[in-house]
Formats: sequence, C-alpha cells, structure tokens
Amino acid sequence: MEAVLLSGFIKAILPRLFSLVDDKHKLHKGVKADINFLSKELRMIVGAIDDELSVEHSAAAAVPRLSVEELRELAHGIEDCIDRILYRAAREQQQSSSLLRRTVQAPKKLQKNLQVAQELQRLKRMAEEANQRKQRYTTVPGQHGQVCSSAAQVDEPSSSSASDPRIHEADLVGVDEDREELLEQLAERQPEQLKVIAIVGFCGLGKTALAGEMYNRVTGGGRFERHAWVCAAHRSAREVLGELLRRLADGRSCHGASDAGELCVDIRQQLEKKRYFIVIDDIQTEDQWKSIKPAFPIDKDIGSRIVVTTTIQSVANACCFANGYLHKMNRLDKNCSKQLFSKKACPEKYSHYKQPDSAAILKKCDGQPLALVTIGEFLQANGWPTGPNCEDVCNRLHYHLENDKTFERMRRVLIRNYTSLPGHALKACLLYFGMFPCDHSIRRKSLLRRWLAEGFVEPLSSSSNLDSAAAFDVLMDRNIIEPINVSNNDKVKTCQTYGMMHEFILHMSISQNFVTFFCDKKFLPRYVRRLSLHGNTVVDDDSFNSIDFSLIRSLSIFGKAGETVLDFSKYQLLLVLDLEKCDDLKDDHLNEICNLVLLKYLSLGGNISKLPKNIAKLKDLEALDVRGTKIKIMPVEVFQLPCLIHLLGKFKLSDKVKQKTEVQEFLSKGKSNLQTLAGFVSNGSEGFVRLMSYMNKLRKLKIWCKLSVGSTDWTDLREAIQQFILDEKEANIGSRSLSLHFTGCSEDVLNSLKEPCYLSSLKLHGNFPQLPQFVTLLRGLKELCLSSTKFTACLLDALSNLNYLQYLKLIAHDLEKFIIKDQGFPRLLRLCIVLQCPTFPIIEEGALPFCVTLHLLCKDLHDLSDIKINCFKHLQEVALDSRVTSETRLEWVQAAKEHPNRPKVLLLKSVDTSQSEHTNDDSLTEPAKSETTENPIAPEGAEQDTNMSRKMQFDQGLESSSMLNKQNNFADQSSSKDQLRYSFNKMELSDVSPAVSELPNGMVPSCT
Repeated sequence: MEAVLLSGFIKAILPRLFSLVDDKHKLHKGVKADINFLSKELRMIVGAIDDELSVEHSAAAAVPRLSVEELRELAHGIEDCIDRILYRAAREQQQSSSLLRRTVQAPKKLQKNLQVAQELQRLKRMAEEANQRKQRYTTVPGQHGQVCSSAAQVDEPSSSSASDPRIHEADLVGVDEDREELLEQLAERQPEQLKVIAIVGFCGLGKTALAGEMYNRVTGGGRFERHAWVCAAHRSAREVLGELLRRLADGRSCHGASDAGELCVDIRQQLEKKRYFIVIDDIQTEDQWKSIKPAFPIDKDIGSRIVVTTTIQSVANACCFANGYLHKMNRLDKNCSKQLFSKKACPEKYSHYKQPDSAAILKKCDGQPLALVTIGEFLQANGWPTGPNCEDVCNRLHYHLENDKTFERMRRVLIRNYTSLPGHALKACLLYFGMFPCDHSIRRKSLLRRWLAEGFVEPLSSSSNLDSAAAFDVLMDRNIIEPINVSNNDKVKTCQTYGMMHEFILHMSISQNFVTFFCDKKFLPRYVRRLSLHGNTVVDDDSFNSIDFSLIRSLSIFGKAGETVLDFSKYQLLLVLDLEKCDDLKDDHLNEICNLVLLKYLSLGGNISKLPKNIAKLKDLEALDVRGTKIKIMPVEVFQLPCLIHLLGKFKLSDKVKQKTEVQEFLSKGKSNLQTLAGFVSNGSEGFVRLMSYMNKLRKLKIWCKLSVGSTDWTDLREAIQQFILDEKEANIGSRSLSLHFTGCSEDVLNSLKEPCYLSSLKLHGNFPQLPQFVTLLRGLKELCLSSTKFTACLLDALSNLNYLQYLKLIAHDLEKFIIKDQGFPRLLRLCIVLQCPTFPIIEEGALPFCVTLHLLCKDLHDLSDIKINCFKHLQEVALDSRVTSETRLEWVQAAKEHPNRPKVLLLKSVDTSQSEHTNDDSLTEPAKSETTENPIAPEGAEQDTNMSRKMQFDQGLESSSMLNKQNNFADQSSSKDQLRYSFNKMELSDVSPAVSELPNGMVPSCT
C-alpha cells in the first residue's frame, strides 16, 4: 500500500523537478547536472517500485518496507528542495529590482544558491545510498523460504468462506423491513420473467448476510427448481462461471469448457426452461457482470431470480438496469446498533449486569454491523463488561485494528477498499479525509479545490489525468464516503467518511506521514507535511518545538490553535490554509498570511472583518473563501490576482475601483481567470459592474440586488447581466449559472434582457407576477428555481414550454389553478414544489413523461391531491412534508406500492433553521446545526425514532444511478425569512425578500 502511494508521489514531482532546469530559475550548471541526475534516478526508482509491486511479498517482508520508507524520505526531500526554489523565486519577483537592492541582496542570493547546491548533493548521496542498500539486502524471490502473498490472496479464502450462506443467520439485527421487502421481490409473480435484485452498500453492512438468509429461506421451500450460490470476489468471470457450473452440476467435474463463452452455453443448458435462483456474492466490476450475464436464459412466464451483492454503485446499477430492483443497504440506527453490540460483547451470564456506557464505541462503529460485531467480540474476549471500558478501547483502536487477530476481518475489509482504488491519486484523495474531524461535514466543492491545490488531481480542463470531480465520483460510487446534504437536483453538497473507515484513514495517513494531527491534547510527532488541529483547547506551545513549520503544505484548524501555530512568519511552503473554523484567528494574522506566496487555497473565518491590500502578493492563489468571516467590503486588489478562480462570500465591492486604473487595465486585458464570483451585493451603480464584461471566464455568478439611497439607475447591472448570459453560439459552452436575489428593488431590470442568451442554471428570488421574458429565450437551461409570493397561471404556463428543462423548483405561498397538460415538461426529471397552501397543479396523464423524483412539500397536503403517480412511468422517489397526516402518508405509501417501480416515499422533517446563516452557493451549513432525520414511511403505529441523525432507509423501488448516490437530503420549505432562506439555498440562493415572509417552516432532509 505504501509503495503504491510513494510511486505515484514520485511520478507527480518528476515534472516539477525537471522544470527547475529552466533558465528562468538561474541555477548553476553544476546544480542543473545534479537535478538531471536526480530526475533519472527517480525514474529508475519508480520503475523498481512498480516491479516490486508486481512481485507479491509477505507482510513480514521488512526490506521492501524499509526501502519504501527511505525512498519516501528522499522524495520528500526533493519536493522540499523544489518548493524552496519556487518560494525563493516568488519572493524575489515581488521585491524591488533596483540596482542598490540587487547589490545588497547579492551575497544573500549567493549563499542561498550554495545552500541549494549542497542540498542537491545531499539528496544525490541519499539516492545512491538507498539504491546500494536495497541491492545489498534484497533477496531473490523464492530464496530463504520467502512466502508470496498479497492482500487479495489473504482476502480471498476468507471472502469465500464468509460468502457461505449457511453461516449468516445468527447475527442479523435490524433488517426486518429489508428482509421482507426483498422476499416480496423474490415472490412477486409479475412480471413473470427474469429479475435481477442488486444489494449494494459499503463493506461490512450485512449484504452477504441478508442475501444468505434470503437464500436459506427460498431454497428450502422447493419454489425454485435450480439454485446455486457463488462468490465473485477476486475471481475472473471464467472462474465464477466455472464454479457456478460445478454447483449446478451437483459438484461433478465439468471438462471441455475453455472460456467464458463456452461456460455460458453449458450453464444455459442447465437452466433452460427451469425456474432458478442464483446468488452472486461480491461482484466487483461491470465487465465481470457483462461476461456472466449471458449464462442466464431469459425465459418468460417462469419467474427466475438472480441476487447480486456489491459495494460499487455503478455495478449494482448495471446488474439491475432492465427489469431489476436495487436495494441500498444502510447502517443500523442507534437502538439496533446497541442491541447487536450488546449481543456480541456481553456474555449471557452477565445479561443482568449493568453494562458500562458504550456510547463511544457506538459512535466509532457508526452503525456498521461488522464493526459492532468485531469490537463486541474483542471486548467479550477481554472480560467485558467487567473488563476494559469502552473509552480505553476507542483510544487504542488504531493499535487493535493493526495488530489484534479479532480485527482481522475488519482489517481486510478496510484494506481492500483502499488497495482496490485505481491509481495513487485516488488513494491520496481518500487519505486527505484524515485532515477533518470524524463528525465534520465536508463541503464537496471546497474539498475538490483543496485536492487541486495539493496537486493530487488535475483541473477539469486536463484530459490526460484524473480530475477532481471524477475522483470524488469514484469514491462515492464505491460507497467509501457518504453524502450528508444533497440538493433537490441530486448534487452532493456535503459529505463525510464512515466511522471505522475514518479510523482506518487516520491510521494510514499517520503511518505514511501523510497527515499529522493534534486532537484532545494527543499529539503525534511526525515529519509534518499536513497539519490538522482538532478540538477547542488552546495547544500547549511546547508541543510544537520539534516541528519545522516551514515545510508544512496544508494547515487546517478546528477550534483554537494558539499563537505558536498562528505565527505565519514561520511558514513558507503552505499551499492550503483552512482557517474557517479557527476560533482565535484575528485580523492581525492576515499580514503574515499575505507573505505565503505559494498559497493556492485560503479559507478564512473567525473574527476576520477586513482583508489587507497586500493580499495582492498571493499571485498563486486560486480559491479565496470568506463566507465564514465578517468581511463586508472586498478590496479591489483581490480582482488583480492572476490565478484566482473562485471567490466566495457575500460582500460589497469597493468604490475605489473607479479610481484604480491598474485594476481596470488588468481586467480589460482579459487577464482575469475568475470562474466563480458568488457573490456580491449591488445597488446597480458600482463601477465594478461595468468591468465584469471583461471577465471572459466567469461561469458562476451570484448577486444580491438591494435598494440603497440614491440607487435608481440599474443600467450598469442590466448590461453586466446581459453580457454574462450572452450566447456566443459555441458548441461547448459548458455550465453557466446565474443567481439573482432581489430585495427591496424592482425586478424590472430583467424584462429588458434580450436574446441570444445562454444559461444552464438560473435561480431567481423576488416577486414575479410574470415570468421574465428572457427565461423563455435561454438556450441550454436545465435547472430553474423560482421563489415568489405567488405564481400565476400565466407564469406556470410559460414554464411548461421550457422543453429542455430537467429540474424545476418552485417556492411560494400558493399557486393559481394550473394544469400540466399531456407532454408538458417533456424532459423534466425532477420537480419540487414548496407551498404553504396545498394548491398543487393538476397533472394530466402523459405529462412529465420522464419524471424521476416528485417532491410535494406542504404540511396541509391532503390525500393524493388528485395526483396519479401511476402516470409517471419512471418515478423512483416521492417526498412529503413530515407533518402531513398519517392518513395522507398511508395513501401515498399504498400508491407507491401499486406503482410498477415501487418508488421510495420519504418524509422531510421540519426543523427551525433560523440560525443557519447560509450565503454559500456551493454547500450547506453543517447538518449538526439543523439535525435532521429521513423517515421512510412506516405503517401507522409503527415506532419511528425521530431523534436519530441517521436511520435505515427502506427502498421501495428501483433507483437510478444518480439517485443512488444521495442520502435524500433536501431543504424545501420555510415560514419565516430565515427559514425560507434555507429552502432557497438548496438551489444556491440565500436571504429572503419581504414578499415571501409568510412561507412555512423550513424542511430539511435527513443525514443518513
């Protein structure tokens, strides 16, 4: 595992090392020769590591492990040398170039060049010594009784035995609804054709156990003529098919089948004209399924069933794409977790003994059955409940996870999730989650920007390597990370890692010197490259005496840090600085921060109220996030930063822009790389608004339009918006998003906008008796969110003509009577309507032909509101206000059961969100501030735990690929200005105009 990450790290720094030979760095010829030597040496090292990885060593192979540690130290030294040269060049570029200054600085420059040369000589010796040492101590494979083994080989036998359906029934807890739903799918006789049922979820959630119980129940009743169970983990498609054929042939040897195609033919002969039930456990790739699928005859009027289990979402989607059913496994709720833990941890003779507090263990296990069973068995073996307490076990969990035999299966599961990630970039991205506290909700887009700043991934424009969005999607697809907040248009806003997965990530990050963290006064003194401080206790300054702060690349602070850490004069090579949650950050710290010339990502919070002018020094800065600050005025120097791509906050623009000719010159020459400006407050008259037309790369714009004294002319703002939405008729314009929020001013500025115009996403908040004409003229519009007091029939009728719209959200007090006619909204996939009065539209059969999700959010909704969901052929999800009556709930549940797709029916809980000040168009505030629960509908009288932040979700139908990735987190309705703000922010707007102050309490989705 370490070798893979190191190999990728070296490959990443090689181009940077080679770039130092460029004449612009003015290095001595001897230094350039050393750089060339190290470049060639590193290429050979990478090749040796890759060869080493192809030869499988035992876990006890100490020489390769020590060699990797030595090479990592060398690679880190080379990266430090590179970055110091870049840092020095950046500082020199900012300093005066006068003759006197160059004369004074010449001796210092000579000394620094000498230091660089000496450092390169030292690194050169390290490389030579590492190579010689490895050659001296490396044994030839096969000698000295060397045992070859790999993580996969260790895992496979256990996986095979763990996949036996006869061993799982005892540990099933909290799966009653899941089991009944799946058994009902097996028993369903309509349609009478082959159905594939996919069970998907993170490792250790009980997929195999649930499938095993289904298999044991079904195969004993004679309902299926043929049945078999095979494990697909670590096997080729041919091996899986061969095992399946042997089982169908009652263990008889099957000769003659040399490839997967021939095996498929033989299996089809075994199953032809018979009702069969096959379980394929732990299928791992879509290609594996494509090779296996032809083995199963699709005989009509027979009703055969195939169950597959997998950890990968895209594989599950592929398996049950046609006439299938997908069941998403969820973690256990609090009560079921405690029940399973107690069952495993407490011997029967202590059943009446008062058990110690297990809250810490339950939090670590995070509802994962395998973790609960593992730690429970460990505690019982060590004398619990009279033996060790849970706190002690939690504190030493890293040690137990690595060394104790009881944790062997848990360890294999976690290692497999890590090692199966393709490429070093994804592994680095996963380990980066160790920078955050375990219960911290991580903004997706902020995370992606940090990955980019660290150099783990490439920008989206790069076609050769993995980009940040693709890396995130892979981790989501593998269910390694979970979404916390998901918008109505199915975009993940915030996420986090599972409890035990987070423990594993911390262990791996620390052991590979990837992250150093301080948490609750437990400092781990390592070679620091990324430092994360967790907790609210001021750090003892003595704890950091041994750290060289100048080498830190990434710093994140959650709580208080102390002056030693916040002395930014000690830092030189920082790329990422996250201080949004730092409690003792002050304006005085910013002057030194502005000297961090290599900084690419900066997020501020705390008591920061003003940015200094010398922020102009941060020439490499790509993302500036001031959403958590008290900054009201943005200095114009920010807009001269040549690399700045994302600027986030809620601020006014300085009037000095009118006098700053250098800013005007910079922008007018098209030097701005700004893509996200979200956002600024405007009264329509700022000189800066006119300069926006020069920001040719702007893709996301958010503006709060507020009336102020003397602001009567909105011409400049209208022209800026017109320029932003201008359709240049390019084939690949890509995404372009506009958010406009009108407060106390007229929306008439929109009426004069003209075509040609292009937007992919539009959010409007104000008072709209009619739909602005330009909306109907927009090319490429896929997402639209409107918030107003009332929507007229005329406006709604105009919306139905938007033939390319895929997502529509309406927030209002009520709607005028409106009929969505046949073929209305022909491409709409998701419809969300948030109302105070239940005046929902009449939907004719044939309307919304491709609608996937339907959210009707009104606490006073009665029965089905004349909506016939059977007309929606692709429907997969319905969401209601949790405050609707039980009779209304049951009617929707029954309607969902009668629908061919059996869509999920969700309740969105209403909570007070008045404290959630949200000005972020990228993500939501932390869910802990608005604790929510997703409640699948249960029969009347069934107990529901509404205090859980996570609860099992019982799927009631086939889910689409995109819908499967979310955990149904929506914010949809409100009754006050602040509460409506939360609702509208789900489409990335904030603040509310007085026109909509009557709307009902905010609805927030669950955090599962």
